[in-house]
Amino acid sequence: MSEPGDRIREASEAVGKIRKIIHVDMDAFYASVEQRDNPELRGKPVAVGGSAARGVVAAASYEARVFGVRSAMPSVTAKRRCPELIFVKPRFEVYRAVSAQIRDVFAEHTDLIEPLSLDEAYLDVTENKQGIAVASTVAKMIRDRIKEVTGLNASAGISYCKFLAKMASDLNKPNGQAVITPLRGPEFVAALPVKKFHGVGPATAAKMERLGILTGADLREKSVEFLHEHFGKSGSWYYRISRGIDHRPVEPHRERKSVGAEDTFSEDIFDLGPARRETAALADKVWRSCLAKALTGRTVTLKVKYADFQQITRSRTFERALREADELAAISSSLLEPLFPVGKGIRLLGVTLSSLEPRREEAAVQLSLELPDGVNPGA
Repeated sequence: MSEPGDRIREASEAVGKIRKIIHVDMDAFYASVEQRDNPELRGKPVAVGGSAARGVVAAASYEARVFGVRSAMPSVTAKRRCPELIFVKPRFEVYRAVSAQIRDVFAEHTDLIEPLSLDEAYLDVTENKQGIAVASTVAKMIRDRIKEVTGLNASAGISYCKFLAKMASDLNKPNGQAVITPLRGPEFVAALPVKKFHGVGPATAAKMERLGILTGADLREKSVEFLHEHFGKSGSWYYRISRGIDHRPVEPHRERKSVGAEDTFSEDIFDLGPARRETAALADKVWRSCLAKALTGRTVTLKVKYADFQQITRSRTFERALREADELAAISSSLLEPLFPVGKGIRLLGVTLSSLEPRREEAAVQLSLELPDGVNPGA
């Protein structure tokens, strides 16, 4: 057990110049927007997503969560858990518009905003526009302003680093906030089950538990060499966060790592023809998104989920970035074709372009792309 003086020293080392970081997370965002816009849904269990046999819950209201309904859950499972569940089709254009309003509220307080999704973001308010010294006061002002502008509730976590701000935002949900101070940080992490660490998925948590690592305190007892041996380059990260150390800054212009699209089918796909058509449509969607963002990339990844929920990926990386939509479609098809014939149906396909870089106008003469034999990008 470390002494108070040790904890203060470790917290000081963890922070350096103490940052004041807020993680704002909207409460049941999609579902809350639907309940706001349709009074008949208020106070009732609502799931945003498809109600068909192959549907998936994109978001669940707090009334639905009482029954164990969660995002990414198959709709049939959600309906089984909550027979009174009301399904609403998503309206992403509305969610994006509300997200822009929320972003404007953030910008009233700081320019250091790192969006994570439509409904959450990190804010560095160490030096905020109002000159307010107490970060929790800034967080309350932001949440009140979001409520005023959008009619929606937000929760917030306040801490000296991103990891702990993220963890804190879950402590008093919904419509609350929590602070984890530099002194409390290492102690908080020590008591936290590793399966609740942000960024530690079920597979990693299970592996940690097999190694006798159940809590942050257990993780802290392991040497960095041990963690490297078992978790590769992530070992250094686990070593630091087990001590409440996270030096990552809030990055307002964080680079997008990938652009992707996927689709779950109402009926399993068994034949190459339909799978190829679906893949081509996904590739087209990804390329149009890349064009809108003036991006291209060098790595193409195909995602396949089978009827039994087994999931695989196949990818190829090239020396130069893709230049045409036809290239992306052809490469995606070349990754798909070796998987056929299939022994079980395909319920989902996805296409992702990564290793991104800014798109530039290309010269008239283009270099040939190293595609598999027989694949014609202009076909």
